[in-house]
Amino acid sequence: MSDAYDRQLVSEDTTTFERFCGGIVGVSFLLFVFGLTTLFQVASLDTRILGLELVQFFGLGLTVVGVTVLAVGAASRTDTVDTMPGDTSGIGVAVGFGLIGVVIGGLTASQTFGLGLVGWLLAALVLGGAMAAVALFTREDVGSTVLPGGVAIAVGLVLLFEVIGPEWSWAPGDFSATFNALVVVAVLVSFSSLLLTWTGAKAYAGFGSRGRQNGAYLLIGLNAITMIAILLLLVVFVFSKGWPALTRGLQIGPGLNLDIPFLMNVSQGIYVDVPGVLPAIMGTVWIIIGASLFAIPLGVGAAIFLTEYAEQGNFTRVVEITTNGLWSTPSVVFGLFGYAFLVPRFGNNQSLLIAMLVLGFMLLPLVVITSREALKSVPSDYRDASAALGVSQWQTIRSVVLPAALPGVITGVILGIGRIAGETAPLILVLGGTPFPSTVPRVIEGFEFTMAPPFISNDVLLQSTSALPYQIYASITAGVGTQDAQAFGWGTALVLLLVVLSFYLVGIIARKYFSRKLRSD
Repeated sequence: MSDAYDRQLVSEDTTTFERFCGGIVGVSFLLFVFGLTTLFQVASLDTRILGLELVQFFGLGLTVVGVTVLAVGAASRTDTVDTMPGDTSGIGVAVGFGLIGVVIGGLTASQTFGLGLVGWLLAALVLGGAMAAVALFTREDVGSTVLPGGVAIAVGLVLLFEVIGPEWSWAPGDFSATFNALVVVAVLVSFSSLLLTWTGAKAYAGFGSRGRQNGAYLLIGLNAITMIAILLLLVVFVFSKGWPALTRGLQIGPGLNLDIPFLMNVSQGIYVDVPGVLPAIMGTVWIIIGASLFAIPLGVGAAIFLTEYAEQGNFTRVVEITTNGLWSTPSVVFGLFGYAFLVPRFGNNQSLLIAMLVLGFMLLPLVVITSREALKSVPSDYRDASAALGVSQWQTIRSVVLPAALPGVITGVILGIGRIAGETAPLILVLGGTPFPSTVPRVIEGFEFTMAPPFISNDVLLQSTSALPYQIYASITAGVGTQDAQAFGWGTALVLLLVVLSFYLVGIIARKYFSRKLRSD
């Protein structure tokens, strides 16, 4: 986008037409957000807003905005406002709305009118072809407003008159699943409002190339915002479900002395008022620490060899393919490997050490991949300048290349820890023991020095323990249908989320520290 274009947008006064289009974008975006939040049960469909049920409120909003979009298209087509539409909406838009028409026509003909294969297929092709033709053979201001506006009005009327109401459900004949109104309404509202937002953005810029650019920017921005919003909603959802269990029995003493029984208790059973998860917390922490101590040195060392020493050829390509394949391998396969290969070699006992090794094997490929990419991103000028000063290759790697690549390596480690911390299937196979132990694994205190090889031993590492993912699985499956078991499971899930976020925070702080140190040097 040129500076002249920026100055023109800033210097011109906003017209009434642009205000209408901006209103379309704003209201449609709010409907889009509310539609997504409905999936997380922030509000039920029978919640009343301005005397209307939420589903009717969605219908009214879509209908009003859809009519406004049609009015905007009519104003542009009759030259009431000054716009620069193209001769056609484009092949991409035609294909997109053609597919939308096929879906709408097929579902309506088969599910509403009960037509057979020939009937619904014909209806799908006719409606899809008609919508594609409108987008392809009419002027852009018509094709880009009539189609989104018509879809929004149709959906809006269906919701407004409660053809799809709060108690509505849909059970397709060829599927065993039943779709309730909550899911269907959320999808319809979000999709329709997304079309309206795109149209409003194009119209705001007067259609044409600037309008298409505006619409594309908005869709990309909404995609990024949606991903962040979904992440935040997931976190908020887990917090809302797990917070009551986490704060049960919470006491704040003098001097802000916190007593959180759910985090501090180590006992389970009927004699404990608030069952605790401290053994599982410590089990998870030790598993992550052990896996990291195993995988990070090996992964970074392998990445240094492959990037700095090995000749780039068939060998490095094979290693790259292998590491990518290992990273995409399902976690249960690693668990089976640990159960079949490692457990027999450690006395046929499932233990904390085997869990560390298995999750370390899972973490290793990502450390290798991200470390290699981080090392490759270091400019070759750094290496050449160091070599020109007479510094050896290893000293160059240790003092120049590794510090420059360290932020990228830390990022890879953070991503890997985030994956292994929540793995359940491998732990079920290799961790063993009761999921609700009454003792905390005291790994550091378990180390003992001996006079015989290997001169150090730790029986704690060779014992079974628990971990947060394993405990969540056990609490949910063992207490299906009981409110206490579900509350305990959600509380444990919240604790697991906090543990993972804590590791993320440590990694982010370390990344920022080394990045700042690198810039200062």
